[in-house]
Amino acid sequence: MVISVHQPQYIPWLGYFDKIVRSGAFVFLDDVQYKAREYQNRNRIRTARGELWLTVPVLSKGLGLRNISEVLVDNASDWPRQHLQSIKTSYGHAEYFDRYFPFFENLYSRRWERLIDINIEVIKHFLGELGIATPLYYGSALGVTSKKTDRIIEICGKLGGDTYLSGSGGKDYLEDGKFAARGIKLLYQEFRHPVYRQQFMKDGGDFMPYLSIVDLVMNEGPRSAEILKGDSAR
Repeated sequence: MVISVHQPQYIPWLGYFDKIVRSGAFVFLDDVQYKAREYQNRNRIRTARGELWLTVPVLSKGLGLRNISEVLVDNASDWPRQHLQSIKTSYGHAEYFDRYFPFFENLYSRRWERLIDINIEVIKHFLGELGIATPLYYGSALGVTSKKTDRIIEICGKLGGDTYLSGSGGKDYLEDGKFAARGIKLLYQEFRHPVYRQQFMKDGGDFMPYLSIVDLVMNEGPRSAEILKGDSAR
């Protein structure tokens, strides 16, 4: 069975869901260190003026190093209204806006205290929309005690995995030989980004890749699963 893992991200990009599609089990790494200025609390959408980052503010001053599960949302600003309005402005004329916008209205009407909770809420929702039924696990619930490459190998052992699917960035830090020594096949994700309909392309703009899943579903609706899984099925 293929195992993959990843930190919970905020409204992730297509490659995140592609990794889950390709796996027999997926683990949310909720018990590893939070990294600022990455994708754990932000992602991008397309607007008439180009890309726009939607960032969930988090409490950080004086808190030092924390696991992702411990990161708290800074609700001093009205960021939910800003994110909702940005999505509405950018995708209000998209073909499937009416199908998906109510989810975001509900999402941003709730008060979120922990970053991980809103991240996983969004991920699970769109897994359902895309028809992806890969079993999901939390790293913190597996009783894993190792670090770095050994941590991944231990996770595979806990879940009975014989293959580990890593993002391409894993080539920089994974110790390949340890997987072979434990009889685990190591694969690296090779995601070929699909081209699909986007807002504002009719104005002469080029296709903009690597955006949040929001961009795909708003523009392609029920076809989103076919577009995403088209590469995964090959």
